[in-house]
Amino acid sequence: MQVTETLNEGLKRKLELTIPADDLASRRDNKLSELKSQINLKGFRPGKVPTSHLKNVYGRSVMSEIMQEAINSTVQGALTEREERAATQPKVDMTEDQGEINRILDGTADLKVEVSYEVLPEIKLMDFKKISIERPVVPVSDEVVAKEVDRLYAERREYEEKDEKAKVAKGDRVGLKFVGKIDGEPFAGGSSDHAHLVVGAGQYVPGFEEQLVGLKKGGTKELKITFPEDYANDDLAGKDATFDVEVLHIDTPKEGKLDDDFAKTLGFEDLNGLKDAVRGQIEQSHVSMARQRVKRQVLDALDENHKIDLPEDLVNGEFNTIWERVTHDIEHHGKSFGDEGTTEEEARQQYREIAERRVRLGLVVAEVGNKNDIKVTEEEHQQALIREVQRFPGQEQQVYDFYRNNAQALAGLRAPVFEDKVVDFIAELAEIKDVEMSRDELVKLIELIDDEDMGGAHVHDHDHDHDHDHDHDHSH
Repeated sequence: MQVTETLNEGLKRKLELTIPADDLASRRDNKLSELKSQINLKGFRPGKVPTSHLKNVYGRSVMSEIMQEAINSTVQGALTEREERAATQPKVDMTEDQGEINRILDGTADLKVEVSYEVLPEIKLMDFKKISIERPVVPVSDEVVAKEVDRLYAERREYEEKDEKAKVAKGDRVGLKFVGKIDGEPFAGGSSDHAHLVVGAGQYVPGFEEQLVGLKKGGTKELKITFPEDYANDDLAGKDATFDVEVLHIDTPKEGKLDDDFAKTLGFEDLNGLKDAVRGQIEQSHVSMARQRVKRQVLDALDENHKIDLPEDLVNGEFNTIWERVTHDIEHHGKSFGDEGTTEEEARQQYREIAERRVRLGLVVAEVGNKNDIKVTEEEHQQALIREVQRFPGQEQQVYDFYRNNAQALAGLRAPVFEDKVVDFIAELAEIKDVEMSRDELVKLIELIDDEDMGGAHVHDHDHDHDHDHDHDHSH
C-alpha cells in the first residue's frame, strides 16, 4: 500500500491510496479457495471445481467485495498510522473509467483511490476552576406551601353545578371559553374552547378571575388585562390585552374542610404529611430548575473558552437538521420570516451560529469525558430508557419496543446522560456561589434559556461511537 498526502489545510485532509494489483489478486484467490468447498457447480463434484473456472465465473464479483474490504481496511490503517481521527466518515473516490475498472476487477491494474476527510481538532481544555457559577436558591415559605395546598384542595374538592340563575362567586369552579387579543388580534396561547379555573385561586393572570364575579351561565364579557412587567413571556410583558369570555358552567364546592380527613383521601396520614409532601415537590422543582441554570452557565463557559476550528461537515450537518425544522415550523404555521421580525438571510446566520455552538460544545464535552474517563453505565442507560418510556403514558410498551428494536435510537439515549455527567463533573470543580431569588425570578431565567436555547451540546463521542416543544397558555 502506498499513501500520498495531497492536501493538508486546516482540518481538511486528502490522501491518495494505491493498493497493488498483486495484493488484490492474492486476496481474491484466497477468497476463491475458501469458497471452493462451498460451491456446487453442475458437472463438477463438490470441492473439485478448478480454481481457474471459479475465477471465470465468480472472479469479478469476489474482486468487487475484496476491493471494498481493501479500501475500508486501508483507509482505517492510514488514519491509525497518521494518528488522526476523522470527524465524519471519510469520502472515497475512485476512477469512473470503465476500462480501468475492468482491469482492476481482473487483477491486472492497481487500485487507486482518493480519500477526503476532516480531522477532529486538538482541544486544550480550560481550567474548570476558573469558571464562576451562580446557583439559584429559592426558599420555600410556609405561605407558598399553604397556597399550593389550598390550590390542591380546590382542585380535588367535589363540586356541584349551580342553578341556571346563579352567578359566579369567589371559590366557584368556572368553565370558560375565551379568546385573548392584543391590539384586536388573537395571540398564541391566549385562547381556549373549554378551560377551568377556581375563582380566587390565582391560577390566571392578575385581574382575570376577579372580572368573572357576577357573570351568569352563558354570560359573556370582555375582560381588560395588563400583563405584569415581569411576565415570563417577554412578548406579552407589560402589554394591554382583552379576553372575550363566555361562561359555560358554574360549579360550587360541596361542604368540606381542608383537614386530616381530606389528606387521607390523597393517601397521606394527616394534613401535615400532605404539607410536607407538597413542600418536597416544590423544593425538587426548584432544584431541577436551578440545575438547568447551572448547566447553561457551564456550557456558556465551555463555549466561550474553547474557540477551536470546527469540522465543516459536522457544522453543515447540524445546520441542515436545525434549518429543516425551522422551515417546517414556518410553513406549518403559514408564516414567513418577515412575520417573525427577521429575514431568511438573518435567520440562516443565526441558526448557523447555533449549529457552530452545538458542534463546538459537543466536541468539548466529548473531550472532557474522554480525558476524565467519564462513561455512561449500563444501569444509567436503562434508567434513561425507563424515563423516556414514562413520558408516554398509555404507550409504554410501544415506546419500549421501538427502542429495543432500534439500536441507533437506543444508543442516542446515552448522549444526554453523558452530557449531564460531564456538566456535573465540571460544576464540582467550578467556583459556585449560591444566589437567593424568588421562584418567579428563577422561572424567568429558565424561560430565557428556552427562548435562546437551541444551543445545547450535541455530543459527538468519537471514541465511543439532542428538542422539546413548549405549549404555554398565556392566560395563566
